[in-house]
Amino acid sequence: MAQPTREELDAAIPHILAAPGDRAPVSWLCFRPGYNQRLFPDSLTLTRARGIPGERWETSPWLRVADGRGHPGIQVSILPQRVLDLVWRDRETVPYPGDTFVVDMNLSEANLPVGQLLRVGSAVLRVSDVFNDGCVKWKARYGAAAKDWITAPGHPPLRLRGVLCSIEQDGEIAAGDLLQKIAAV
Repeated sequence: MAQPTREELDAAIPHILAAPGDRAPVSWLCFRPGYNQRLFPDSLTLTRARGIPGERWETSPWLRVADGRGHPGIQVSILPQRVLDLVWRDRETVPYPGDTFVVDMNLSEANLPVGQLLRVGSAVLRVSDVFNDGCVKWKARYGAAAKDWITAPGHPPLRLRGVLCSIEQDGEIAAGDLLQKIAAV
């Protein structure tokens, strides 16, 4: 199955940005206990102190703070459903990207500025200032065009690879829960 071309990716941007701006249901949950391991539970526990207990953020995060702990701004990764559907064409042999959850929502900076609080289930998240530029695995799985598209001029504020968040209030999330903007915790 062919990976998306840059022309296909660029043509899809209006559709991606036309996703709902608030109150969108979670369609996928993913738990990553180790590298290249993916489990798809019905619910997840989120904690400020441990991220998602048992997930690799606790032991081997890709970004750390000065004392070596995982950077809180990468505890949760949210991927737009419309981007997932565009790039993940071969679902039989190509792994799911590994984001904590997927939602059909506009995740751009214009809709979710840094610091925006989000409620999902009983948990509260805060949109991080850490940019998700995709990793070398994204490029290998979904193509060079998909990787370059994320960081192309004018594209970073669109957050096409999704948004990273810290956990501000412990809670449980489940598939089908609504992701919604809130003014305060």
